[in-house]
Amino acid sequence: MNYKDNADAQLAEIELLSSMFPGEDELEITDQLAVAELRGYVEGSANSLPLSRPHFLIKQKLDIANGVNVTMSCSYSSEYPHALPEITVRCPVLGRSQQAKLQSDMNSYLSENCLGEVCVLSAVEWVRDKAHQYLKDDNMSAPTTSPGREQSASSPQSKEQFSRLWIYSHHIYNKSKRKNILEWSKDLGLSGFSMPGQPGIICVEGPQLACEDFWARVKVLTWKKIMIRHREDVDVAEGSLDDVDSLRRFSGFEEAVFDPHGNRRNHMALGQLYHYLNQRGCGYVFQLYFGIEGR
Repeated sequence: MNYKDNADAQLAEIELLSSMFPGEDELEITDQLAVAELRGYVEGSANSLPLSRPHFLIKQKLDIANGVNVTMSCSYSSEYPHALPEITVRCPVLGRSQQAKLQSDMNSYLSENCLGEVCVLSAVEWVRDKAHQYLKDDNMSAPTTSPGREQSASSPQSKEQFSRLWIYSHHIYNKSKRKNILEWSKDLGLSGFSMPGQPGIICVEGPQLACEDFWARVKVLTWKKIMIRHREDVDVAEGSLDDVDSLRRFSGFEEAVFDPHGNRRNHMALGQLYHYLNQRGCGYVFQLYFGIEGR
């Protein structure tokens, strides 16, 4: 696989998308440094593959149901376009099952028709053409009310999910990655923490779609090893911010450092980590990470 050709195709696609969606309300590149590193690699000023991978948001207002906002979160891997990009579609008027179906169908279309070619624009056009079908399915399956009448308080509400992801990495050293983790969690309204060093630990909590978006961005960066070690999902009433906030165990998102030591000061005091987790009602996860009970 020729990574230089891949990088050249990626940069060309980003430049095409930038010309087609010139406003920040249409295209938002969330990590300009990653694009600069990609450009440097393509143009020869850098010899090694970029550590960060481009991530951007494409925002559309579809001409259905009096205008529907759709956001597509896109990330490249170094293998793209020979591997599909990570694309997450967010549409607030779709239920979770309809959104999952749209996502699955779009990925199937891209896999069958676009593998080996840049395909973000194809994905944008597919969503633009097909989204109304999933909106129709969602409306048909939803309970109806008579004009001018509110839905009964006893009627079942549609559900979305609150998630908490416990992510494990072999290590987190890179300053750019650490900056991305902090910025992306803030952009997505997530709470939790990241612990740099070896091993690296990240916890994010909030609406499930935002957590999945965060994971899609993080996992395509260059890692020796990264995985979701454990996850927690809880149903909440759709659109209920109070319910989401009541489930949070962290008040915001921070980088947590616990008495770094070792030759490179890259190991944290795990006893302090356990105390930090235990204070927030998360002491149980320590054994899931390290195979021993915390103390």
